[in-house]
Amino acid sequence: NDRKNAWESSGGSTALSNIQANLPQGTQDYISDAKSKIFNRKQLRSPTVFFGIGEEKPFYFERVPSLITERLKHNISFFYLNYILITGILFCLTLLISPSAIIGIGLLGFAWMAVIRATADGSMQVKGITITQKQASIAMAGLSVLVLIWLLSHIFWWTLSTSGFLTGVHCLLRDASMHKDEEDKVVMQGDLSLNEEESSFLNDANAPELA
Repeated sequence: NDRKNAWESSGGSTALSNIQANLPQGTQDYISDAKSKIFNRKQLRSPTVFFGIGEEKPFYFERVPSLITERLKHNISFFYLNYILITGILFCLTLLISPSAIIGIGLLGFAWMAVIRATADGSMQVKGITITQKQASIAMAGLSVLVLIWLLSHIFWWTLSTSGFLTGVHCLLRDASMHKDEEDKVVMQGDLSLNEEESSFLNDANAPELA
């Protein structure tokens, strides 16, 4: 609660709200719509679909260039959320086996707590200079970005290279053409009930003719 109150009193939440409020409504709607579409849970394919379990030949190397291009386009659009998830998992696993990064992030967290406590009254004194909580938060945010870039740069590039190789192999070899029809399905909605006159007309049209 203390950290939440400190964050709110520092003006950070207000600044974020102001930035969002100053965006045009069309831009806000576009961002919200894009987020809902990109990270839609329905776009995450199950392991059965991702690995083609139960299919006759889910993986094979296509030799025709035009078909390779078509496969890559379809797999990227069809499995993109799975590829993002794989990248995130690899990043977390790499972070867990990197003690220096964990220690650095821990020290950065303690530094944030120290700054928040030091500016709990709204400001702090550093060699006679008064620094407000908002100024300290902005400075810590900039420092945090630089520290994280320095700490996680090797993890970031290793994760990108590893996930890029794994997803690239999957994207190249996975034949998910049988799932293309699922994207073209149209959900029928509306009242399909027939009134008495239409029902009578259809029954008369379908009735067998008597010799």
